[in-house]
Amino acid sequence: MDFRQGMKAKTIKSVLRRKIDSWLETIDDNALRRECRRDAIVTGGSIASMLLGEKVSDFDVYFRRYETAVAVAHYYTRRFADERKARGGVHIPTSVQEMDDVRGEKRVRLVVQSAGVESAEGGQDYAYFEGEPDEAAGEYVSEVYDDPGEVADLVEATQERASTASAEDACYRPVFLSSNAIMLAGKVQLILRFYGEPDEIHQNYDFTHCTNYWCSKDSSLTLRPEALQALLSRTLIYQGSRYPVCSLFRVRKFVRRGWRINAGQVLKIAMQVSDLDLNDIKTLEDQLTGVDVAYFEQVLERCREKGGDKIESAYLVEIIDRMFGELAA
Repeated sequence: MDFRQGMKAKTIKSVLRRKIDSWLETIDDNALRRECRRDAIVTGGSIASMLLGEKVSDFDVYFRRYETAVAVAHYYTRRFADERKARGGVHIPTSVQEMDDVRGEKRVRLVVQSAGVESAEGGQDYAYFEGEPDEAAGEYVSEVYDDPGEVADLVEATQERASTASAEDACYRPVFLSSNAIMLAGKVQLILRFYGEPDEIHQNYDFTHCTNYWCSKDSSLTLRPEALQALLSRTLIYQGSRYPVCSLFRVRKFVRRGWRINAGQVLKIAMQVSDLDLNDIKTLEDQLTGVDVAYFEQVLERCREKGGDKIESAYLVEIIDRMFGELAA
């Protein structure tokens, strides 16, 4: 039986402080660096993984203030263009769009011409928001640690890796852009789609075990009792989300990893999905936040080509079946 040892709270705080500091050092805009240090919040799967003694797929960084998210988007859009140019990639116009979402709330969105997501290497790939970056972009990011242990062992291992890390990982260069997030080398993902205080951010979260968080401004770590209980039992507790369609996809990921979910939690997700008008293309696009960007961006693009704001269910099914066939071929 595999008895993996999870990290203590003190260790998690040490890892996150070192990680965020190493990222901040690569920002050459002093004002932006100060804003990020003040506003950065780490939450989601990385803290859950460290508590369970599992490998961290990536560190999701959110920002307290909308203005900071916008500034980050502009900064890394410019860096991304420089990376592509340095690597001989074809220039693709990329812009930062400030807009209101379907709920009338401000949001920042990256727009990549003719693509929903783009890689700095010049090819098109896909990334996730709170998804499965280990499958999508694992080859582009570095490991932070191999196995969790006691504080002394972890600090020693972290220092050793820092001294031998490649220059590419150390610079936290942008390797993927999607409309909602920026993936950096070094396992850091900057989330642009959501911002605010932790409780506001977690309104967009679905499962309780992901709601622990760490704040950069004071290095404080908050471990919620209900989140720890869900982690210890590896049980998916659905707390309600603005994105129940995304939650359906996420259930698959967790079940594959040995988590369990009871029928009541599935029914809660289904009830929220039933309240949505998924025939409305804007609603469907909004709900696919966090799902396989490249795949569903192609699906949505074909729906847009047909014209109109409404999607016929039969037509959507036909497109999905056709694309699954193309992918299988």
